[in-house]
Amino acid sequence: MREGEIEQIFRDEAGRVLATLIRLVGDFELAEEALQEAFAAAVEQWAEAPANPRAWLVNVGRHKAIDRIGRQMRFRAKHRDLQVEAAVASQVLPSPATEEDDFGDDMLRLIFTCCHPALSMETRVALTLRAICGLDTQSVARAFLVNEETMAQRLVRAKRKIRGARIPYETPAADMLDERLDGVLAVIYLVFSEGYAGTSGAQLIREDLSREAIRLGRLLDELLPAREPVRGLLALMLLHDSRRAARANAEGDIILLEDQDRSRWDQTQIAEGLRLVEQALQAPGRPSAYTVQAAIAALHARAPQHEDTDWPQIVGLYEVLLRLQPSPVIELNHAAAVSMVDGAARALDLIDALTARGELAGYHLLPAVRANLLNRLGRREEARDVYRAALALARLEPERRLIRKRLADLG
Repeated sequence: MREGEIEQIFRDEAGRVLATLIRLVGDFELAEEALQEAFAAAVEQWAEAPANPRAWLVNVGRHKAIDRIGRQMRFRAKHRDLQVEAAVASQVLPSPATEEDDFGDDMLRLIFTCCHPALSMETRVALTLRAICGLDTQSVARAFLVNEETMAQRLVRAKRKIRGARIPYETPAADMLDERLDGVLAVIYLVFSEGYAGTSGAQLIREDLSREAIRLGRLLDELLPAREPVRGLLALMLLHDSRRAARANAEGDIILLEDQDRSRWDQTQIAEGLRLVEQALQAPGRPSAYTVQAAIAALHARAPQHEDTDWPQIVGLYEVLLRLQPSPVIELNHAAAVSMVDGAARALDLIDALTARGELAGYHLLPAVRANLLNRLGRREEARDVYRAALALARLEPERRLIRKRLADLG
């Protein structure tokens, strides 16, 4: 069997196999070691993939963990318990239907464990990327702009905190699910946002992060069906990601929404995103912020050309969003939409009021939007000064190049 085929199975199955191994052995680090040993055994032993590679890997990983525990005298009692549990689990693995249910539950437990409120938000995102998305420590470190050793230490501390604090490896009870679900959705959205437009670095798009966030959104929608916020978030990510191929040129420079070749937008993703938006909007009760943002993205997706965009409805949706989730960043986006309906002068008043409050003092997009409005009003010298302020704050290299181009266009 070719190594590339085993690597593909690893990418497809590693998260679910790890989730089940964590349930069986009750320890992140031991389960990760068992997972690696199971895949090493697959490389050596598979002439072709077994009928059920996931069940094979779980069985081998479980036995590797049993052997490892058995060699540690202080874990003798745990060894006996694990053997009993392994014997019980082995009776259900061969049944495909039961196996899918068990693996699904295990993945859901792992998501909620990684996103436990006892952990910091940064730790939740990092642990999710490592344990569920299957990214290696080096890739996770790059996402947080730290070196690999620093990230490895953070991940070890997080796993030990889960073990030491006895954070339960379980799906929360029904009465706690919505409270915990908010944290899970926030983590997935942060992972997607970092992939869609990084906060710093050389690349505008980290496709691996966006893809993993969408995969997690799909998984959550499968495991918790008909949840309006889940559907809304998945729709939002699909609609934004559908524009990926048109968002940058071959040199990695940003192509703004109004200049994008819409024939390069992924129509399959758009159709799925639009369907999910409709389902989310039809759910009873007040829509979530994710669903309202998805509805805004849907209006952009439906417009054949930039000039066909329904800007009045987008302004109205941003006003709804501000009531649901007041945020200075949403105010900034609202002001940009207002400029397309009521003109640059009205939008500049909103931006100046937002600037005066100082809540976005270090956010480069605030002066960037303000400079654009000043330029549209013919106040070129002021626009140059404000673009320079935006350049000083920007950390993502493609955004810095775009601002430099704006300055060059202003002479």
